[in-house]
Amino acid sequence: MLKLKLTTVGTSTGAIVPKEMLARLKVGRGDTLFVTETPSGYLLTPYDPAVEEQLELGREFMKEYRETFRALAK
Repeated sequence: MLKLKLTTVGTSTGAIVPKEMLARLKVGRGDTLFVTETPSGYLLTPYDPAVEEQLELGREFMKEYRETFRALAK
């Protein structure tokens, strides 16, 4: 189990993320992490859930109009 350590950053509180966790999340200094509340706790992810929803809607749209896109590509 990995743990985050909270520390003071100016007048705010920051979290120190272990390098093993950063490597598994494939993120580094300056990247953004998103926190989503779930029934079992919090989910920390480098992917924006809103963007993921938009991508899924786009995939469905492209699948529905696949033949139209194919004709336009010619």
